[in-house]
Amino acid sequence: MRSVGAGEAKTEVWRVALVEDHLLQRRRTEEILGRESGLTIVASCSTLPEFLAWAQRTPVPGRPHLLVLDLSVDRGPSVDPDVVARLIDAGLRVLVLSALASPGLVRSVIKAGVAGIVGKRDSEQDVIDAVWTVLRQGEWMTPDLAAVIAADVDRPQLSDQEERALVLYASGLTLGAVAEALGVKSESAKTYIARVKAKYAAAGRPVRSKVDLSRIALDDGYVERG
Repeated sequence: MRSVGAGEAKTEVWRVALVEDHLLQRRRTEEILGRESGLTIVASCSTLPEFLAWAQRTPVPGRPHLLVLDLSVDRGPSVDPDVVARLIDAGLRVLVLSALASPGLVRSVIKAGVAGIVGKRDSEQDVIDAVWTVLRQGEWMTPDLAAVIAADVDRPQLSDQEERALVLYASGLTLGAVAEALGVKSESAKTYIARVKAKYAAAGRPVRSKVDLSRIALDDGYVERG
Protein backbone atom coordinates (compact mmCIF):
# COMPACT_ATOMS: atom_id res chain seq x y z
CA MET A 1 0.00 0.00 0.00
CA ARG A 2 1.34 3.44 -0.85
CA SER A 3 0.67 6.82 0.73
CA VAL A 4 -1.62 5.61 3.48
CA GLY A 5 -1.08 8.83 5.39
CA ALA A 6 -1.20 12.30 3.94
CA GLY A 7 1.36 14.42 5.74
CA GLU A 8 0.26 17.92 4.89
CA ALA A 9 2.17 20.53 6.90
CA LYS A 10 -0.87 22.79 7.34
CA THR A 11 -3.88 20.59 7.89
CA GLU A 12 -7.11 22.17 9.14
CA VAL A 13 -8.90 18.87 9.75
CA TRP A 14 -6.90 15.81 10.70
CA ARG A 15 -8.26 12.42 9.65
CA VAL A 16 -8.10 9.67 12.26
CA ALA A 17 -8.75 5.91 11.98
CA LEU A 18 -9.33 3.53 14.88
CA VAL A 19 -8.57 -0.18 15.26
CA GLU A 20 -10.06 -1.69 18.42
CA ASP A 21 -11.86 -5.02 18.73
CA HIS A 22 -13.87 -4.14 21.85
CA LEU A 23 -16.96 -2.32 20.62
CA LEU A 24 -17.58 -0.22 23.74
CA GLN A 25 -13.94 0.89 23.89
CA ARG A 26 -14.00 1.76 20.19
CA ARG A 27 -17.25 3.70 20.45
CA ARG A 28 -15.98 5.65 23.46
CA THR A 29 -12.73 6.50 21.67
CA GLU A 30 -14.75 7.66 18.66
CA GLU A 31 -16.81 9.84 20.98
CA ILE A 32 -13.97 11.58 22.81
CA LEU A 33 -11.94 12.18 19.65
CA GLY A 34 -14.99 13.18 17.62
CA ARG A 35 -15.64 16.01 20.06
CA GLU A 36 -12.25 17.54 19.28
CA SER A 37 -12.36 20.46 16.87
CA GLY A 38 -10.06 19.71 13.96
CA LEU A 39 -10.38 15.91 14.12
CA THR A 40 -12.62 13.67 12.05
CA ILE A 41 -12.96 9.89 12.33
CA VAL A 42 -12.75 8.40 8.84
CA ALA A 43 -12.59 4.70 9.74
CA SER A 44 -13.42 2.60 12.78
CA CYS A 45 -12.42 -1.06 12.49
CA SER A 46 -12.22 -4.06 14.79
CA THR A 47 -8.97 -5.48 13.37
CA LEU A 48 -5.90 -4.28 11.47
CA PRO A 49 -6.70 -6.47 8.40
CA GLU A 50 -10.14 -4.82 8.29
CA PHE A 51 -8.46 -1.41 8.30
CA LEU A 52 -6.01 -2.44 5.58
CA ALA A 53 -8.87 -3.60 3.36
CA TRP A 54 -10.67 -0.30 3.93
CA ALA A 55 -7.55 1.73 3.13
CA GLN A 56 -6.91 -0.19 -0.09
CA ARG A 57 -10.31 0.77 -1.47
CA THR A 58 -10.23 4.36 -0.22
CA PRO A 59 -8.75 7.14 -2.39
CA VAL A 60 -5.59 8.72 -0.94
CA PRO A 61 -7.29 12.04 -0.03
CA GLY A 62 -9.68 10.17 2.24
CA ARG A 63 -7.10 8.11 4.09
CA PRO A 64 -6.09 8.98 7.65
CA HIS A 65 -3.16 10.98 8.93
CA LEU A 66 -3.23 8.97 12.17
CA LEU A 67 -4.10 5.41 13.13
CA VAL A 68 -5.03 4.75 16.77
CA LEU A 69 -4.19 1.06 17.08
CA ASP A 70 -4.91 -1.66 19.62
CA LEU A 71 -2.35 -4.47 19.44
CA SER A 72 -4.30 -7.55 20.53
CA VAL A 73 -7.70 -9.01 19.79
CA ASP A 74 -9.59 -11.65 21.75
CA ARG A 75 -9.83 -13.94 18.77
CA GLY A 76 -7.13 -14.12 16.13
CA PRO A 77 -3.49 -13.09 15.92
CA SER A 78 -2.03 -9.95 17.45
CA VAL A 79 -0.83 -7.09 15.28
CA ASP A 80 2.19 -7.89 13.10
CA PRO A 81 4.98 -5.31 13.74
CA ASP A 82 6.18 -5.73 10.14
CA VAL A 83 2.77 -4.59 8.87
CA VAL A 84 2.91 -1.62 11.23
CA ALA A 85 6.37 -0.73 9.92
CA ARG A 86 5.12 -0.77 6.33
CA LEU A 87 2.23 1.54 7.20
CA ILE A 88 4.61 3.96 8.90
CA ASP A 89 7.00 3.84 5.94
CA ALA A 90 4.03 4.78 3.73
CA GLY A 91 3.50 7.95 5.76
CA LEU A 92 0.92 6.98 8.38
CA ARG A 93 1.42 8.13 11.97
CA VAL A 94 0.54 5.40 14.47
CA LEU A 95 -0.49 5.79 18.11
CA VAL A 96 -0.88 2.58 20.10
CA LEU A 97 -3.80 2.46 22.55
CA SER A 98 -3.32 -0.83 24.37
CA ALA A 99 -3.77 -2.68 27.63
CA LEU A 100 -0.01 -3.41 27.35
CA ALA A 101 -0.48 -7.08 28.22
CA SER A 102 2.51 -7.92 26.03
CA PRO A 103 5.47 -5.60 26.68
CA GLY A 104 7.50 -7.57 24.13
CA LEU A 105 4.99 -6.81 21.40
CA VAL A 106 4.91 -3.16 22.47
CA ARG A 107 8.69 -2.96 22.16
CA SER A 108 8.47 -4.52 18.71
CA VAL A 109 6.04 -1.89 17.44
CA ILE A 110 8.17 0.85 19.00
CA LYS A 111 11.06 -0.47 16.91
CA ALA A 112 8.71 -0.44 13.93
CA GLY A 113 8.34 3.32 14.41
CA VAL A 114 5.07 4.02 16.21
CA ALA A 115 5.01 7.58 17.48
CA GLY A 116 3.24 7.04 20.78
CA ILE A 117 1.92 4.57 23.34
CA VAL A 118 -1.14 5.14 25.54
CA GLY A 119 -2.33 2.64 28.14
CA LYS A 120 -6.02 1.80 28.40
CA ARG A 121 -5.90 2.75 32.07
CA ASP A 122 -4.63 6.23 31.23
CA SER A 123 -7.08 9.10 31.36
CA GLU A 124 -9.21 10.17 28.42
CA GLN A 125 -7.34 13.48 28.46
CA ASP A 126 -4.09 11.54 28.07
CA VAL A 127 -5.53 9.88 24.96
CA ILE A 128 -6.55 13.25 23.52
CA ASP A 129 -3.19 14.84 24.36
CA ALA A 130 -1.34 11.89 22.83
CA VAL A 131 -3.35 12.14 19.60
CA TRP A 132 -2.55 15.84 19.18
CA THR A 133 1.11 15.34 20.09
CA VAL A 134 1.56 12.60 17.51
CA LEU A 135 -0.34 14.51 14.81
CA ARG A 136 2.00 17.45 15.38
CA GLN A 137 5.00 15.21 14.73
CA GLY A 138 5.78 14.65 18.41
CA GLU A 139 6.15 11.45 20.40
CA TRP A 140 4.15 10.32 23.40
CA MET A 141 4.96 7.96 26.24
CA THR A 142 4.59 8.55 29.95
CA PRO A 143 7.47 7.64 32.28
CA ASP A 144 5.23 5.03 33.93
CA LEU A 145 4.57 3.33 30.60
CA ALA A 146 8.23 3.40 29.71
CA ALA A 147 9.02 1.69 33.02
CA VAL A 148 6.44 -1.02 32.40
CA ILE A 149 7.78 -1.72 28.92
CA ALA A 150 11.40 -1.79 30.07
CA ALA A 151 10.76 -3.81 33.23
CA ASP A 152 10.92 -7.25 31.64
CA VAL A 153 14.57 -7.35 30.59
CA ASP A 154 15.14 -10.44 32.75
CA ARG A 155 11.99 -12.26 31.71
CA PRO A 156 12.01 -15.33 29.49
CA GLN A 157 11.32 -14.52 25.86
CA LEU A 158 7.86 -15.86 25.07
CA SER A 159 6.31 -16.14 21.65
CA ASP A 160 3.21 -14.10 20.87
CA GLN A 161 0.92 -17.11 21.31
CA GLU A 162 2.67 -18.14 24.53
CA GLU A 163 2.21 -14.63 25.94
CA ARG A 164 -1.46 -14.57 25.02
CA ALA A 165 -2.04 -18.04 26.47
CA LEU A 166 -0.33 -16.96 29.70
CA VAL A 167 -2.42 -13.79 29.95
CA LEU A 168 -5.69 -15.61 29.35
CA TYR A 169 -4.88 -18.55 31.63
CA ALA A 170 -3.55 -16.33 34.42
CA SER A 171 -6.71 -14.22 34.15
CA GLY A 172 -8.77 -17.23 35.21
CA LEU A 173 -9.80 -18.96 31.98
CA THR A 174 -9.69 -22.73 31.68
CA LEU A 175 -7.38 -24.29 29.10
CA GLY A 176 -10.42 -25.00 26.96
CA ALA A 177 -11.48 -21.37 27.09
CA VAL A 178 -7.92 -20.26 26.33
CA ALA A 179 -7.89 -22.50 23.27
CA GLU A 180 -11.23 -21.09 22.10
CA ALA A 181 -10.01 -17.50 22.56
CA LEU A 182 -6.83 -18.23 20.60
CA GLY A 183 -8.67 -20.16 17.90
CA VAL A 184 -6.60 -23.31 18.44
CA LYS A 185 -7.16 -26.85 19.72
CA SER A 186 -7.03 -27.57 23.44
CA GLU A 187 -3.79 -29.52 23.02
CA SER A 188 -2.17 -26.48 21.43
CA ALA A 189 -3.19 -24.27 24.34
CA LYS A 190 -1.83 -26.87 26.75
CA THR A 191 1.44 -26.89 24.79
CA TYR A 192 1.74 -23.09 24.98
CA ILE A 193 1.35 -23.16 28.78
CA ALA A 194 3.84 -26.01 29.06
CA ARG A 195 6.37 -23.98 27.05
CA VAL A 196 5.82 -20.98 29.32
CA LYS A 197 6.53 -23.17 32.36
CA ALA A 198 9.63 -24.63 30.71
CA LYS A 199 11.02 -21.21 29.79
CA TYR A 200 10.50 -19.87 33.30
CA ALA A 201 12.11 -22.98 34.77
CA ALA A 202 15.11 -22.50 32.48
CA ALA A 203 15.34 -18.89 33.70
CA GLY A 204 15.53 -20.11 37.30
CA ARG A 205 11.95 -19.17 38.12
CA PRO A 206 10.05 -22.47 38.23
CA VAL A 207 6.26 -22.35 38.05
CA ARG A 208 4.18 -25.44 38.69
CA SER A 209 0.60 -24.41 39.28
CA LYS A 210 -1.98 -22.00 37.89
CA VAL A 211 -1.46 -19.90 41.03
CA ASP A 212 2.26 -19.68 40.19
CA LEU A 213 1.45 -18.62 36.63
CA SER A 214 -0.91 -15.94 37.88
CA ARG A 215 1.80 -14.65 40.22
CA ILE A 216 4.51 -14.40 37.55
CA ALA A 217 2.00 -12.86 35.11
CA LEU A 218 1.41 -10.10 37.67
CA ASP A 219 5.07 -9.74 38.61
CA ASP A 220 6.19 -9.48 35.01
CA GLY A 221 3.50 -7.09 33.85
CA TYR A 222 1.50 -9.43 31.61
CA VAL A 223 -1.67 -8.69 33.57
CA GLU A 224 -2.53 -5.68 35.68
CA ARG A 225 -3.21 -5.81 39.38
CA GLY A 226 -6.86 -5.28 40.17
